[in-house]
Amino acid sequence: MDKFDQVSVIKNANVYFDGKVSSRTVVFPDGSKKTLGIMLPGEYAFNTQEKELMEILSGELEVLLPGGQWQSFQGGDDFEVPANSNFELKVSEITDYCCSFLT
Repeated sequence: MDKFDQVSVIKNANVYFDGKVSSRTVVFPDGSKKTLGIMLPGEYAFNTQEKELMEILSGELEVLLPGGQWQSFQGGDDFEVPANSNFELKVSEITDYCCSFLT
């Protein structure tokens, strides 16, 4: 899906790591949410409350999921993160992503 129709966008940005990671929240008519964001090169750790699907739209990074090993992802790839967990990222180039919150 290259675009989202009939959605609302929350104007305030979600800003992390001194602005090196930022996103905007998109709300769909059914109440579901996604974030669209950019990550600059660096190393980051995130915690989740809900299960997430991370779609990498462009860029390149390595991901350490709970109980796993480092894996490489690039534009066109995706991965899931379990609810109530954490994951680590090593972003090697500017990375554009879409995060879907799954129920």
